[in-house]
Amino acid sequence: MKLNTIEHADCLDFLREIPDESVDVTFADPPFNLKKRYSTYWDNLDVAQYVEWCHKWLRELVRVTKPSGSIFIHNIPKWLSYYCQALNEIADFRHWISWEAIGTPLGKTLLPTHYGILFYAKDYSQLKFYDVRYPHHRCRKCNTLRKDYGGKKKRLHPFGPLVSDVWTDLHRIRHNKRRDRHPCQLPIPLLERVILMSTDEGDTVLDPFMGTGTTAVAARRLGRDFMGTDIDENYVKISSDHVAAIEPTSKIGDSWVSLYLDQVATIRDEDWAELQHYFEVPQPAPAIDNKSIVYREGKLKVIEESIYAYERPKPVQNELLGMGLEDSDGALKEQ
Repeated sequence: MKLNTIEHADCLDFLREIPDESVDVTFADPPFNLKKRYSTYWDNLDVAQYVEWCHKWLRELVRVTKPSGSIFIHNIPKWLSYYCQALNEIADFRHWISWEAIGTPLGKTLLPTHYGILFYAKDYSQLKFYDVRYPHHRCRKCNTLRKDYGGKKKRLHPFGPLVSDVWTDLHRIRHNKRRDRHPCQLPIPLLERVILMSTDEGDTVLDPFMGTGTTAVAARRLGRDFMGTDIDENYVKISSDHVAAIEPTSKIGDSWVSLYLDQVATIRDEDWAELQHYFEVPQPAPAIDNKSIVYREGKLKVIEESIYAYERPKPVQNELLGMGLEDSDGALKEQ
């Protein structure tokens, strides 16, 4: 298999050609089996067939991942519960990451407001992992921190808190004008966060359901290699064209960071010692409560293309996040 290419192939055929323990990180965002129409196929299997198929490629993902590597799987909670049954036997569970999404009450159910990302280690004792940080949440009008740190403000980190297993700061691509012709497109900063916390420059990231290339674009921007496949030839062309336009330039100084427009979305904790020299940091430390750090060289230059943009969604009357069925705008609605 060639690095930095996207193949047109069935995911199982593709994975079976990859040598054991040769990939640093695997990320999968498979079809949700919710009767969704893709470009050239229909996502509609009975539960037993779908689960059996998923268990096959899950085993392959673990096989090809290095002992120090990670496996990330994105889906709705219903299917992630099945995935855990298979993965708990062959890998080490680390986290169920809750990725926030907009929801609406459906009746006779709790309000569903998240996608899940399973995080497994091939071997926890050898796992490569880096703590990452995200910017402080602030009031849009007064710029004051939304969280009250009380008497602990002197210990506030200038950039922001460590990322937990609940992600509320990154949001799905909501509007069609910012989407490709794919019903389940993920935002690039989501993949960049995953990559920053689990890989080093030059590592290889694999995605067996490449879609329109989000994983490949994120890897390329951060100086990582990638490999992947999609069963739909149309998506292979779209994703290959996207990656061809990308350069590995998502850096400040010598540190790889996740950038969105003129903001930094994610940094590694260990890189702040270098990165702090590129920012004006409010002093004394408690001043961070109502003053943001400012990049010394003006606005960060980030190329914005339609597929790379994401925005914070606003509630819409007829969008329903429940039962896991997405509409054409990417919102989950009642099944």
